[in-house]
Amino acid sequence: MNYEEARVYLDETSKYGSVLGLENMKALLDRLDNPQESLKFIHISGTNGKGTVLAYLSTILRKAGYRTGRYISPTLFSYRERIQVNEEKIEKESLARHVTAIAQAIEEMKAEHAGNPTAFEVETALSFLYFKEKQCDIVVLETGLGGALDATNVIKTTVMEVITSISMDHMEFLGDTLEKIAKEKAGIVKEGIDLITAEDK
Repeated sequence: MNYEEARVYLDETSKYGSVLGLENMKALLDRLDNPQESLKFIHISGTNGKGTVLAYLSTILRKAGYRTGRYISPTLFSYRERIQVNEEKIEKESLARHVTAIAQAIEEMKAEHAGNPTAFEVETALSFLYFKEKQCDIVVLETGLGGALDATNVIKTTVMEVITSISMDHMEFLGDTLEKIAKEKAGIVKEGIDLITAEDK
């Protein structure tokens, strides 16, 4: 498919809404040869400030000479802003090519009754494929919703985790107390990896 067709496909996947859990994401990435395993990540969760922390960190890393990927949402001007390398948006041709591969993998999953990935899962897989293609030294990645069961939490090669401030959000998914929400956000933490956070409620 071309870029316009790929964008239509991505828009159509949004009808599946948000589904917490890692099963679909793992199944999709297995069919794409797990591009995330070739990358190193700084993973950011929290309620407020994720985008700001991501912007600061990715800019600092780029200025320090690292080939830096960043995956953000929402965007201000263009869909392609979501996936950037050294602050340059994903190319239309690359987006179309990778979405074509993802669509084929999803058709295989459907045929095998192995799940139906959501728009966020498709976009996350797209970012991993692109960052691998561009041979990024580091990827700065923010969670979409929560942490423990967020699609981004399939990654196993983090070099640092960051948790920004936590407040009451997405209570229907994450819980009705700060403690429950914090537990979900802290689900990105991996044993032996540095965690950066600040004093919070």
